[in-house]
Amino acid sequence: MDDHGTTLDIQPTTDDMAEVERRLEMPLEEALLTQRSVRRVRPDPVDDRIVLRCIELALEAPTGSNGQNWEFVVVKDAQAKAALAAQYRRSWKLYGGAGSRLRSDDQTRRILKSVQWQVEHFEEIPVLVVCCLRGGARLLPFVPLPPVALSSHYGSVYPSAQNLLLAARAVGLGGALVTLPLWSTMVARRILGLPMQVEPCCVVTLGWPIGRYGPKARKAVGSVVHLDRYGAQPWRPPGQAPRG
Repeated sequence: MDDHGTTLDIQPTTDDMAEVERRLEMPLEEALLTQRSVRRVRPDPVDDRIVLRCIELALEAPTGSNGQNWEFVVVKDAQAKAALAAQYRRSWKLYGGAGSRLRSDDQTRRILKSVQWQVEHFEEIPVLVVCCLRGGARLLPFVPLPPVALSSHYGSVYPSAQNLLLAARAVGLGGALVTLPLWSTMVARRILGLPMQVEPCCVVTLGWPIGRYGPKARKAVGSVVHLDRYGAQPWRPPGQAPRG
């Protein structure tokens, strides 16, 4: 099943780099329309060349002032994955129920179920890519920074993470972005051997999916777009109430 509870065909694995390059020619619109978080993946190994090719495309994303200050830690070691899994379970135990308390709709329940699967099987995911930033906002932990400074700082890593996820989608890998395994950056640094000047920001999980990508439900664009000032929604679908 995919993360929306639909039974789908299994996406075939491949270690044929010519086939990988062919898949990367997927039209951008198709990749964008069918990308989703794919948390359930098989334990089968993923060829290092495919992982590096996806990260190579992640490097094409823009960074602040062209600093190119990202670092990527590819985690395949069983002990390291187990240590991160333990962190994930601790943080999920604390925060995992928040979504169900705020929303009790079917979609939320399906998402929580898929995340629960990921939490329970984290050690089995063949590749974890920890996206990090070198230097910047967190080097001065006791100095308060305005939100715009933090936004600018993390804006140098998340475009790369999205590139990585789109590349994974194109080649047929299941991918999802998670942050809870890094809830304690101090512990994450110790697990990964990161120096203080390198901050772990998020984890992209990669593996051959149980299921495959496909279309998903999204809100109408006019329902979330405002013109000049919040609340002015000239493109809102007819009959839909304005957002509060």
